[in-house]
Amino acid sequence: MHNYLTEEAINKLKEEIEHRKVVVRKHINEDLKEAKSHGDLSENFEYKSAKRDRARNESRIRYLERMIKTARIIEDTTANDEVGLGKKVTLRFLDDDDTEEFKIVTTIEADPMNNMISIESPIGKVIYKHKIGDKVNVVSPEGEYKVRIEKIELANKKSAEE
Repeated sequence: MHNYLTEEAINKLKEEIEHRKVVVRKHINEDLKEAKSHGDLSENFEYKSAKRDRARNESRIRYLERMIKTARIIEDTTANDEVGLGKKVTLRFLDDDDTEEFKIVTTIEADPMNNMISIESPIGKVIYKHKIGDKVNVVSPEGEYKVRIEKIELANKKSAEE
Protein backbone atom coordinates (compact mmCIF):
# COMPACT_ATOMS: atom_id res chain seq x y z
CA MET A 1 0.00 0.00 0.00
CA HIS A 2 1.24 3.45 -0.88
CA ASN A 3 0.45 6.80 0.68
CA TYR A 4 -0.02 9.62 -1.79
CA LEU A 5 1.71 12.66 -0.33
CA THR A 6 2.95 15.98 -1.54
CA GLU A 7 6.55 17.04 -0.95
CA GLU A 8 5.20 19.57 1.58
CA ALA A 9 3.34 16.84 3.51
CA ILE A 10 6.47 14.70 3.64
CA ASN A 11 8.44 17.65 5.02
CA LYS A 12 5.81 18.14 7.75
CA LEU A 13 6.08 14.46 8.68
CA LYS A 14 9.88 14.73 8.85
CA GLU A 15 9.55 17.77 11.12
CA GLU A 16 7.22 15.88 13.45
CA ILE A 17 9.60 12.91 13.56
CA GLU A 18 12.52 15.20 14.42
CA HIS A 19 10.46 16.94 17.13
CA ARG A 20 9.43 13.62 18.64
CA LYS A 21 12.99 12.26 18.58
CA VAL A 22 14.65 15.37 20.03
CA VAL A 23 12.09 17.15 22.22
CA VAL A 24 9.46 14.60 23.20
CA ARG A 25 11.93 11.76 23.87
CA LYS A 26 14.02 14.04 26.10
CA HIS A 27 10.94 15.12 28.07
CA ILE A 28 9.74 11.53 28.51
CA ASN A 29 13.22 10.37 29.60
CA GLU A 30 13.27 13.14 32.20
CA ASP A 31 9.84 12.03 33.43
CA LEU A 32 11.06 8.42 33.65
CA LYS A 33 14.15 9.46 35.59
CA GLU A 34 12.04 11.51 38.02
CA ALA A 35 9.54 8.69 38.49
CA LYS A 36 12.32 6.14 39.14
CA SER A 37 13.69 8.35 41.89
CA HIS A 38 10.43 7.93 43.83
CA GLY A 39 11.25 4.33 44.65
CA ASP A 40 9.07 1.22 44.28
CA LEU A 41 8.30 0.94 40.58
CA SER A 42 5.60 -1.74 40.94
CA GLU A 43 3.11 0.77 42.39
CA ASN A 44 4.49 3.92 40.80
CA PHE A 45 1.80 5.49 38.62
CA GLU A 46 4.10 8.20 37.25
CA TYR A 47 6.60 5.57 36.09
CA LYS A 48 3.90 3.50 34.37
CA SER A 49 2.46 6.64 32.76
CA ALA A 50 5.87 7.75 31.47
CA LYS A 51 6.54 4.26 30.04
CA ARG A 52 3.14 4.37 28.29
CA ASP A 53 3.98 7.83 26.89
CA ARG A 54 7.33 6.53 25.65
CA ALA A 55 5.66 3.58 23.90
CA ARG A 56 3.12 5.88 22.23
CA ASN A 57 5.82 8.28 21.08
CA GLU A 58 7.99 5.48 19.63
CA SER A 59 4.93 3.97 17.94
CA ARG A 60 4.08 7.33 16.35
CA ILE A 61 7.67 7.74 15.13
CA ARG A 62 7.58 4.28 13.50
CA TYR A 63 4.19 5.05 11.91
CA LEU A 64 5.44 8.34 10.44
CA GLU A 65 8.65 6.76 9.16
CA ARG A 66 6.58 4.02 7.50
CA MET A 67 4.32 6.66 5.92
CA ILE A 68 7.35 8.36 4.39
CA LYS A 69 8.93 5.08 3.28
CA THR A 70 5.78 3.97 1.44
CA ALA A 71 4.89 7.41 0.10
CA ARG A 72 4.37 8.16 -3.53
CA ILE A 73 5.04 11.81 -4.28
CA ILE A 74 2.18 13.49 -6.09
CA GLU A 75 2.04 16.91 -7.63
CA ASP A 76 -1.03 18.86 -8.50
CA THR A 77 -1.20 18.87 -12.29
CA THR A 78 -4.66 20.42 -12.49
CA ALA A 79 -5.38 23.67 -14.28
CA ASN A 80 -6.30 26.74 -12.21
CA ASP A 81 -9.99 26.26 -13.04
CA GLU A 82 -10.04 22.56 -12.02
CA VAL A 83 -10.50 20.98 -8.60
CA GLY A 84 -7.06 19.94 -7.32
CA LEU A 85 -4.79 19.57 -4.32
CA GLY A 86 -4.65 22.52 -1.97
CA LYS A 87 -7.65 24.25 -3.54
CA LYS A 88 -10.81 25.28 -1.76
CA VAL A 89 -13.97 24.12 -3.47
CA THR A 90 -17.53 25.24 -2.82
CA LEU A 91 -20.04 22.48 -3.55
CA ARG A 92 -23.81 22.68 -3.84
CA PHE A 93 -25.52 19.52 -2.65
CA LEU A 94 -28.37 19.30 -5.13
CA ASP A 95 -30.67 17.11 -3.01
CA ASP A 96 -31.07 19.76 -0.29
CA ASP A 97 -29.72 22.87 -2.09
CA ASP A 98 -27.10 23.36 0.63
CA THR A 99 -23.57 24.62 -0.06
CA GLU A 100 -20.37 23.76 1.74
CA GLU A 101 -16.70 24.65 1.26
CA PHE A 102 -13.96 22.01 1.32
CA LYS A 103 -10.20 22.03 0.97
CA ILE A 104 -8.78 19.19 -1.14
CA VAL A 105 -5.78 17.56 0.55
CA THR A 106 -3.74 14.35 0.65
CA THR A 107 -4.82 11.45 2.84
CA ILE A 108 -2.51 12.29 5.73
CA GLU A 109 -3.78 15.87 5.87
CA ALA A 110 -7.47 14.90 5.73
CA ASP A 111 -9.61 16.28 8.54
CA PRO A 112 -13.31 15.91 7.68
CA MET A 113 -14.37 17.75 10.85
CA ASN A 114 -12.61 20.84 9.48
CA ASN A 115 -13.78 20.31 5.88
CA MET A 116 -10.39 19.09 4.66
CA ILE A 117 -11.14 16.12 2.41
CA SER A 118 -8.76 13.71 0.80
CA ILE A 119 -8.49 13.24 -2.94
CA GLU A 120 -8.98 9.56 -2.13
CA SER A 121 -12.30 10.03 -0.30
CA PRO A 122 -15.51 9.22 -2.21
CA ILE A 123 -16.31 12.90 -2.84
CA GLY A 124 -12.67 13.86 -3.44
CA LYS A 125 -12.25 11.19 -6.12
CA VAL A 126 -15.25 12.28 -8.16
CA ILE A 127 -14.75 16.05 -8.04
CA TYR A 128 -10.98 15.91 -8.73
CA LYS A 129 -10.10 17.64 -12.04
CA HIS A 130 -13.69 18.82 -12.57
CA LYS A 131 -14.58 22.46 -13.29
CA ILE A 132 -17.08 25.02 -12.08
CA GLY A 133 -20.60 24.10 -13.09
CA ASP A 134 -19.87 20.39 -13.39
CA LYS A 135 -22.40 18.11 -11.72
CA VAL A 136 -21.10 14.83 -10.37
CA ASN A 137 -22.65 11.82 -8.70
CA VAL A 138 -21.04 10.81 -5.40
CA VAL A 139 -21.35 7.25 -4.12
CA SER A 140 -20.44 7.03 -0.45
CA PRO A 141 -21.12 4.63 2.43
CA GLU A 142 -23.97 6.96 3.50
CA GLY A 143 -25.63 6.73 0.08
CA GLU A 144 -25.63 8.35 -3.32
CA TYR A 145 -26.03 12.09 -3.94
CA LYS A 146 -25.29 14.77 -6.55
CA VAL A 147 -23.16 17.88 -6.16
CA ARG A 148 -22.39 20.83 -8.42
CA ILE A 149 -19.07 22.65 -8.24
CA GLU A 150 -19.88 26.30 -7.53
CA LYS A 151 -16.47 27.85 -6.87
CA ILE A 152 -12.78 26.91 -6.93
CA GLU A 153 -10.35 28.98 -4.89
CA LEU A 154 -6.65 28.71 -5.66
CA ALA A 155 -3.90 28.55 -3.06
CA ASN A 156 -3.04 32.20 -3.74
CA LYS A 157 -6.64 33.21 -2.90
CA LYS A 158 -7.77 33.99 -6.46
CA SER A 159 -11.08 32.36 -7.25
CA ALA A 160 -12.88 31.18 -10.32
CA GLU A 161 -16.66 31.54 -10.15
CA GLU A 162 -19.64 30.93 -12.43
